[in-house]
Amino acid sequence: MPDPIYSMKKAFLILATLLLTSPATLLSSDATQPGNPNILFIMADDFGWSDLGCYGSHYHQTPNLDKLAARGVKFTQAYAANPLCSPTRSSVLTGLWPARTGITAPVCHLPQVILEKQLTQGNPKQPVLVANSITRLKTDYVTLPKVLHEAGYRTGHFGKWHLGPEPYSPLQHGFDVDWPHWPGPGPAGSYVAPWKFPASLKIDGKAGEHIEDTLSSQVVTFIRENKDRPFYANYWQFSVHSPYDAKEELVAKYRKLADPRNPQRNPVYASMVESLDDGVGRVLAALDECGIADKTIIVFFSDNGGVSWAGKDGDAEHKSARFQADMKSPPTSNLPLRNGKASLYEGGVREPCLVVWPGMAKAGTVNDTVVQSIDWMPTLLDMVGVPLPKNVKLDGISITPAIKGGTLARDTIFTHFPHETPASGQHPGTSVRRGDWKLIRLFAQNDDGSDQFELFNLRVDLGETKNLAAEKPELVRELNELITEFLADTEAIVPIRNPNYKPGEVKKPNAKPAADVDPLQGWKARSCEALVKDGILTMTGKGDAPFLGVGAGIDGPTKVSFRVRTSTGGAGKAEWIPSGGNAQSVHFQISAGDWQVIRLDIPATGPLGIFRLYLPAQSTPVELDHIELKGSEKTRKWDF
Repeated sequence: MPDPIYSMKKAFLILATLLLTSPATLLSSDATQPGNPNILFIMADDFGWSDLGCYGSHYHQTPNLDKLAARGVKFTQAYAANPLCSPTRSSVLTGLWPARTGITAPVCHLPQVILEKQLTQGNPKQPVLVANSITRLKTDYVTLPKVLHEAGYRTGHFGKWHLGPEPYSPLQHGFDVDWPHWPGPGPAGSYVAPWKFPASLKIDGKAGEHIEDTLSSQVVTFIRENKDRPFYANYWQFSVHSPYDAKEELVAKYRKLADPRNPQRNPVYASMVESLDDGVGRVLAALDECGIADKTIIVFFSDNGGVSWAGKDGDAEHKSARFQADMKSPPTSNLPLRNGKASLYEGGVREPCLVVWPGMAKAGTVNDTVVQSIDWMPTLLDMVGVPLPKNVKLDGISITPAIKGGTLARDTIFTHFPHETPASGQHPGTSVRRGDWKLIRLFAQNDDGSDQFELFNLRVDLGETKNLAAEKPELVRELNELITEFLADTEAIVPIRNPNYKPGEVKKPNAKPAADVDPLQGWKARSCEALVKDGILTMTGKGDAPFLGVGAGIDGPTKVSFRVRTSTGGAGKAEWIPSGGNAQSVHFQISAGDWQVIRLDIPATGPLGIFRLYLPAQSTPVELDHIELKGSEKTRKWDF
């Protein structure tokens, strides 16, 4: 029989040891216990804010993700740290702004290894020198999987990585398992088998099988193998990024459901969304099957906004006329948000975000708190009780109070995007959001090298249609100071005016012979002579009303800008003629002398139809360097 005095002394020593042990040590020790929560982090690629049924889509069918929303919290103001994929992915894993890591563009699959921040060298045709993004996520960063692995979690990465090949793969960043161990954006050519992964990966699929079917099956296997221990599964889907391709039976289904009045009407994209949702359903069923759904934290997020411009965007497989007709519609629409992927406007960075935290987050709730992808590392560590290593400083904060239904003390976030993206019409810039106000600083966009500013009140103008910068100069100054401090703190690369910029003096590389292309790029010259030489369109009037005309292909309010030079100056107007409507116009004045940029706001309420640019009626030549039409969903730019 045990000595009762000895037993009492032993119990006292154990109690004293527990009282003297630091909370961090206790949390670290507890993390290895089977009862610790699992983490399933699902991240879609190029998935727009309006793409889910629970976020208002009336075309896409997402029953599994909608059920997930009913089980947890739906955030309405969740942001990616960048409008493109690799930077956002790095922010999730490190808790750091892309401006700080230097990964600001999706270039981590390229063979060139760039590990230091720098500006591009540029060329005389490039008006602004932009950032040359770092191309690898350096392994000296403390990452979420590294911390969880050290705490006893089994860690697995499945799907898209896009942060660098060996020796910068998931296996060097704290993951025990990596499938398919592929550093690129996705399988080339098609998401429907046979896929075009390198033969060395030995990844085969049955004909007609979607990549998300196989990817989700790999996640299911990982869950089953680790159901009796804490695990962290990164389920980062390849969908719905290009190449745009889907199961034929689903495409046929959504062709029948497409409504020409609905801005979301692309049957190929809708089919890709359904395959993505099917994969999620397969993984959620595995959690139920293993009896661990009630102790698994689930996050659904996207790396940037949906692609809102038309075009195949790299698809190389389908050549059928039917497919070409399908892809004439943009893959998706992010309305009521403005623009989409690769844009600092809301459509490029505001993401769908669902969080399930059994026993801690109230099911079926909606939270309007502003959160950002830099918050996931500190938040998930907080949720599972694993402390951050000492002396590690993050840009993100734990948003667990918001997940539980509360609010956060922080009300300011930043997005740094030091790149030019013609597809979205985005110039290099940085934005800050504080409360309801959002300021975008566009670097070196004025002819003198100074910055341009756009100020929006998102509470009353979610679509960012009214720039209030001129009306509120003090607020612009105040928010711009925050941007300046942010850029200095993160040692961000700031684009500058190219000192060697010489428009029109450098011919475009690999230009086709003049006989093979239209030098006016679709514009028609009327009552004038128009010639293009060395990147400059020279227009000489031959009548009373010389103009250039083009089919605009843009809907709604549109910003027009063009770079022009004339020795005599004069008056002009921009005119648009909607189909079946009357011509409307906005007037402008060109000063005599050097190059200048004219900017106009077109208050259209529907399709612009025919767009005409009337230049001064004179025999003196007028030179044009470029013309840009920038709508809420689409941008067209002609760089002659």
